[in-house]
Amino acid sequence: MEALNFRHNRMFQPRGLSSFQRLALCTTAITYLLILVGGLVRASGAGLGCPDWPRCFGSWIPPASAAQLPSRFDPSLFNPTLMWTEYLNRLLGVTVGFLIFATAVSAWRHYRREPRILGATVAALLLTGFQGWLGGRVVANELAAWIVTIHMIFALAIVQLLLYATVRSLSRGGGPPSPFLIALIVVTMVQIGLGTQVRGAIDAAIDNGVARAGALASVGTLDHLHRDGALVVFAGSVLVLMWLRARFTKEATLIRWGYVVVGLASIQVALGVAMAYVSLKPATQVAHLTVASLLLGAQTVLLLVHKTETDSQ
Repeated sequence: MEALNFRHNRMFQPRGLSSFQRLALCTTAITYLLILVGGLVRASGAGLGCPDWPRCFGSWIPPASAAQLPSRFDPSLFNPTLMWTEYLNRLLGVTVGFLIFATAVSAWRHYRREPRILGATVAALLLTGFQGWLGGRVVANELAAWIVTIHMIFALAIVQLLLYATVRSLSRGGGPPSPFLIALIVVTMVQIGLGTQVRGAIDAAIDNGVARAGALASVGTLDHLHRDGALVVFAGSVLVLMWLRARFTKEATLIRWGYVVVGLASIQVALGVAMAYVSLKPATQVAHLTVASLLLGAQTVLLLVHKTETDSQ
């Protein structure tokens, strides 16, 4: 978060981070880590490593061998590597849940008279509870693409709320939000949703016997929409940077975040090109998802920083 330049930029309070701000930053970072781990789980095929939820093969602690499985489970489903990958993902999710709860409690203690900060953290907590239930539905529906997409969108919404609460606690005031930046965020969110659908179609093609190298080509129209969306997001990011450089020439923090957005959009396009024309490797898919999440977060921070700078002028 160095680009925020907390101490020297006039939008932020001239003091060290409070306990809430440190906790909120930590919670946000670990939530991003959870999204990364979730991508690794899916890329490794471990999403059904534990075929039930919230337990794993009927137990709170995974069994050590297939011989310990309850009779209702098929021993052929037991794969220790996939099982522990999924189980550790769930443990990280529980950890994030407790951190978000602690953040909401801290917001109540320190910002109960600031409804935007308190409301954002409470909303993140409520969505986290729903997200836990939705994770069970993802397993019950055997990783159906539509529900995986919903699960991903809610995860991103939680991160957005945490970012909002964090940056809002660091800033003073706030003018009207930029419709242009809001539109860019919405388009990026839709683009991520399309990407999740494309990923589901790729997995389905591979399950049906299509070679990984040819799986993307079998997706069809959905993939073409996703590629067009990537160009729209990239072009919109560049236009935003040009606008910031022309309109806010003295606001270094604002322009820095504009460069961050363009940089992440560029990396995202490069990863997409690599998957489409070089190799559809799981590692590249995970990187693609992670950068998309970071891009959306950077756009949100840019929106909030812009609100403050608009108010200060």
